[in-house]
Amino acid sequence: MLNWIGIAAVNMAIAVALGAFGAHGLEGHVSMQQLEWWHTATLYLFIHALGLLFVGLLIRLKYITQTTAWLLQIGIIIFAGSLYAMTLGAPRWFGAITPIGGFLMIVGWLWLAISAFRLKDSVS
Repeated sequence: MLNWIGIAAVNMAIAVALGAFGAHGLEGHVSMQQLEWWHTATLYLFIHALGLLFVGLLIRLKYITQTTAWLLQIGIIIFAGSLYAMTLGAPRWFGAITPIGGFLMIVGWLWLAISAFRLKDSVS
């Protein structure tokens, strides 16, 4: 089993580093649109890394399976990764894969909800 708490912590460290780079290293080198993409990617990376930390704890406590974590992590990589790539010069068509990452994150949170409802029903 993967250490999702550790993976979440690595995601948080990456979010801090990329957020700082965006704030201090990109200004004046990219357009305002590209800077907005960078900030959006960093925000979603932060939020979902924190969520992944919570999910990792639930997995460690054996309340849920790893499915939610996988969906969130792959969603983070695709969503934030495509926005970071476009900011750094990847072609605009790269933005077509961004919603796939967002969709996977949504499915991950819904999978957690389904898992939580099933857990509640099995405990009662």
